[in-house]
Amino acid sequence: MNGHKIILAHVNTERTTKLLADNNEYVFRVERRATKYTISNAIQEVFKVKVDSVRTMVVPGKMKRVRYKAGKTPAWKKAIVRLKAGQTITIFDNV
Repeated sequence: MNGHKIILAHVNTERTTKLLADNNEYVFRVERRATKYTISNAIQEVFKVKVDSVRTMVVPGKMKRVRYKAGKTPAWKKAIVRLKAGQTITIFDNV
């Protein structure tokens, strides 16, 4: 599978900024069926860095309401990727 199809988006929140500053960890929204191994390979292929570890979790969908109809947003998968010491992804330095 292509690395660009596995990595869907970079998650940018206060918590992810703190993870980046403290632990050199980046947070990505990834394809739901992706494994830790395929996520690691995709990060290394796309950003040309060495990955130390990958932690994944499925974020459950939330209940939403539009007028009188109740619905649910889809669940999605989040990956926290720790890079080896000295490695950075330069595209996210200004974020």
